[in-house]
Amino acid sequence: MLQYDFEESVGYWLTVATQSYHRLFTEEISPYGITYRQSQVLGWLALEGKLTQAHLAEKMMIEPPTLAGILDRMERCGWITRETCKTDRRKKWIRATEEAGPAWEKVVNCARKMRERATEGLTDQQRTELRNLLRQINENCQADRGAGSRRLEEVGRTQ
Repeated sequence: MLQYDFEESVGYWLTVATQSYHRLFTEEISPYGITYRQSQVLGWLALEGKLTQAHLAEKMMIEPPTLAGILDRMERCGWITRETCKTDRRKKWIRATEEAGPAWEKVVNCARKMRERATEGLTDQQRTELRNLLRQINENCQADRGAGSRRLEEVGRTQ
């Protein structure tokens, strides 16, 4: 039988919380005709301004062909434009348009509702601490990824 101390696993709790959050966000946003993935595209573009299609797929952790279909629909809605990079014709820059504004407003409103629901029962201090802890976990996971893989291999050899 497979065993693991899930109750003590940061990865388990991050994954379970993320899945619950995404599921609930999808329920909140779908009545507006916006998909979770479309909201992600708009979110990354709001944060970054513009991104190449490849970089956007990487940030969303999906395959570029999957993203292409999402972008096709968003382009038909007038929410984004795709522009060929002047120095590398293989690259496509993705930008949000002004027509995306009403959809983005709905996404932001749903995100604010989700923020309140997800942190219900937490004090302001706990909310701040949660953000700081998650930021630290992210930094730890981003830092020198190659070294992290080597450390995991070393732990495996010593057990």
